[in-house]
Amino acid sequence: MGPGSELPERIGGYAVERELGAGGMGTVYLARSRGGRPVAVKVARPELAADPHFRERFRAEVAAARKVGGFHTAPVVDADPEAPAPWLATAYVPGPTLSGLLAERGPMDEGRLRMLGAALAEALQAIHACGLVHRDLKPGNIVMAEDGPRVLDFGIARAVESTRLTSTGSAFGTPGFLAPEQAQGAEVDGAADVFALGAVLVAAAGGSAFGAGTPMALMYRSVHEPADFSAVPQGLRPVVAACLAKDPADRPTPAKLLDLFVPGLAPYTPTVVVPAEPTAPAPPRRRVLPAVLVAAAVIAVLAGGAYLLTQKDDRGGDPSAAAPGPGQSSSATGTSSTPATTPPTTTAGLPGVVTVVVTAEKRKAWLTVKASDGRTLFDDVLQKGQTRTFEDEDLLNVTLGDADAFRLVVDGEPVEETYEPGQVRRLSFH
Repeated sequence: MGPGSELPERIGGYAVERELGAGGMGTVYLARSRGGRPVAVKVARPELAADPHFRERFRAEVAAARKVGGFHTAPVVDADPEAPAPWLATAYVPGPTLSGLLAERGPMDEGRLRMLGAALAEALQAIHACGLVHRDLKPGNIVMAEDGPRVLDFGIARAVESTRLTSTGSAFGTPGFLAPEQAQGAEVDGAADVFALGAVLVAAAGGSAFGAGTPMALMYRSVHEPADFSAVPQGLRPVVAACLAKDPADRPTPAKLLDLFVPGLAPYTPTVVVPAEPTAPAPPRRRVLPAVLVAAAVIAVLAGGAYLLTQKDDRGGDPSAAAPGPGQSSSATGTSSTPATTPPTTTAGLPGVVTVVVTAEKRKAWLTVKASDGRTLFDDVLQKGQTRTFEDEDLLNVTLGDADAFRLVVDGEPVEETYEPGQVRRLSFH
């Protein structure tokens, strides 16, 4: 159900008041409990509800979100993963998202950046203490409530101790805030959230850690190029640089970040904007409507969830144009590589061997392939018309920087799946 559709009267025991937004996973409504409490109810799309794999992921999302408490998150108050259309209700947190606040008020100064960083570090402490990794911390998932920032969207949070769900096309974050290990399809822990926190602070300071461009270009830079934190005030650059370290082992823990952001017992300074004395009305373009403030906070999960990384190049051109081509040196690794064309092998179909043939059929695009033992078999831009063949005795993890540009043949059988231009997909083949 999208904008303009008829509103349901009730979802579970909650009376629906209005639609807040819609996205890839479904629709979010503002509703009220019988006692009058406002809640945000996320309802899955019908076609997803019919997918048993989606229901498994939805159950995992609910279980993960229920574990996290504290005053830096929006608590889950109710859910029904078994309903014809599964739904999840969270406390309704009024206030603008960080992205909306920055668009309205501009970059933060050093004092506010420090308090924002400390609040987010506390939120990550609460999340990680439950054995969870958020995996998608970004300005659109942070609500600047009156009592301080709240971290939302556990749509792709997963329990660290649980078995990984390795489904084709599974989502894993937002380009521009992805840690290198996330972008390469590796296992992640809380250090990936710390990396995202660093990228959030760069954005809050008015910059962009990895520039602009297609999802593929942003992911490539996060892996191979140093972050740009020139917009960050000088006094905060060392801690932001530490958060954005390529090696997860080099990033500080949330507890250490608290010491770095707020040494000693510094007095609390609100990170929300304090209204100024009444003056002449602001121009219409500088107003943020209340519905938009809250909708942006809640529907961030809808743009993501199980199918998050569908993003398009605003220029309408080649989605891979912004990524470095083969032969360009990487400042992160100090090496360069040129993809070579390798004819398909004839081992497809052999017992115990996984064979994937990847062809850049439409245009050049970034490709990463890892073996079951974690070895990187390929990590570069595959030029248009080039083909590479990869084999493993157990599992191949393939990340397509622009899924529409590639053609895949797995164990001799073409992969019959259509993607939009600019989509980033992680695929696992056993």
